[in-house]
Amino acid sequence: MKRLFTAGVAALLCAGAASAEIRIAHVYGKTGPFEAYAKQSHDGLMLGLEYATDGSMEIDGEPIVVIEKDTQLKPDLGKAQLAEAYGDDDAHIAVGPVSSGVALAMLPVAEEYERLLIVEPAVADSITGENWNRYVFRTGRNSSQDAISNAVALGGEGVTIATLAQDYAFGRDGIAAFREALDGTGASIAHEEYVPTDTTDFTAAAERIFTAMKDIEGEKRLFIIWAGGGNPMSKIQAMDPSRFGIEIATGGNILAALTAYKELPGMEGATYYYYEIPQNPVNDWLVKEHMARFDSPPDFFTAGGMAAGIAVVEAIRKAGGAEDTEALIAAMEGMEFETPKGMMRFRPEDHQALQSMYHFRTEVQEDKDYGVPVLVREIGIDEMDIPVRNQ
Repeated sequence: MKRLFTAGVAALLCAGAASAEIRIAHVYGKTGPFEAYAKQSHDGLMLGLEYATDGSMEIDGEPIVVIEKDTQLKPDLGKAQLAEAYGDDDAHIAVGPVSSGVALAMLPVAEEYERLLIVEPAVADSITGENWNRYVFRTGRNSSQDAISNAVALGGEGVTIATLAQDYAFGRDGIAAFREALDGTGASIAHEEYVPTDTTDFTAAAERIFTAMKDIEGEKRLFIIWAGGGNPMSKIQAMDPSRFGIEIATGGNILAALTAYKELPGMEGATYYYYEIPQNPVNDWLVKEHMARFDSPPDFFTAGGMAAGIAVVEAIRKAGGAEDTEALIAAMEGMEFETPKGMMRFRPEDHQALQSMYHFRTEVQEDKDYGVPVLVREIGIDEMDIPVRNQ
């Protein structure tokens, strides 16, 4: 049985640097539009470190010290904070960030300092694609994993799809990967719409989508990729896309965002995590402990943060310590480790964690104030041909 997080351990994490300690920097957007994602990620990271060390927060007798850095979702600041973590704080491994734009700014810093950066939860394909370097690993899913799983869930012969996404790396990479993933499914994309990340009025964008789709015959879907506040689903649904035969579709999201899903019972898509879906001992522990400590279930990014924490501990154990970056890389390439989603595996070619995804259908349940993503089926690692994009 895993031991509970103790006051003594909490004090240890706040202690100053000691001679024999493992320093983990969490460089993430604590403040800004993705603050909710950041808190989940940090809570999950701490729970993962605790779980993997049986509550001791030590690896082979060396205490773990977690150093927090706030990127404020600013790429230049994220870059500086990571350099400070490696240089001034002598962090052995860094985890983060939340934003794909910040992650892309941080990647060269890991290469410059020759220290590991475990990317969680930033999603853009380019992180483990064209901008990747050998010091970068990612436990979070990438845009292709989101895209391929949603293509499996939504594609079909004669299906026509329009897309709406934010106009930055996460949105554009996501749609590019989704378009590629639809090849061979029989579905096609008729229109792509990109809007600024802070958009709140979706009238013009929706009208352009409706104009492009209204005269097309057959099954029609509007697939939305969105991160942060201002999710457009409710506002576009209020414009009655069904009058043009268009159904809204999207991937999974945090619990707060699922309130909009309650208006769309029967909507299908694919999700990275929902706490009731995975059935395994790690997720059982996470759900039980999170409910006990926070009086709420673990969320989307809590599971991801926990996966990163577990990966850190497993890698350091396998490498025989945290000091030798080359030994850590050798240990992590091909490494399999158990997470709240089940087994993940770091692919040697690009250090992307391969993992299952979940085809869901939204259901309204009396005890939930949001649309529940009920499992249709698990989409296993072997069912998704995730492209290697760093060649």
